[in-house]
Amino acid sequence: MTHRTVGHPAGLPDDPRADVTAPTPECPVEITLAALRGRWMVVRELLRGDRSYSELRAALPMVSDKVLSDRLAQLGEAGVVERDRRPGWPPRVRYALTRSGRRLGPVLQALWDWGAEAP
Repeated sequence: MTHRTVGHPAGLPDDPRADVTAPTPECPVEITLAALRGRWMVVRELLRGDRSYSELRAALPMVSDKVLSDRLAQLGEAGVVERDRRPGWPPRVRYALTRSGRRLGPVLQALWDWGAEAP
């Protein structure tokens, strides 16, 4: 069996969706960038482990409550973050990365590495 990237230069996917002249919403790269845009720091914190809202708030002091809430909701809609609400008073809520969200760790590392070496 031939590897699916044989015959393609490194970094070019063997996928017809890659042969476009303009970004499209169906493009996997655009989907990934849209999920991370402005939200990567929340993902970074959750890569370190599950966090409560107040722990995230303390780790990201420059992010307002509204923006943090919006980002958590958007990451939840994207299937990156899950919210676990425990019964009791006060209610306990923990945020964690989904399996799909944990797969963003190497993506963030690759983006960091590339940016650190950029001219």
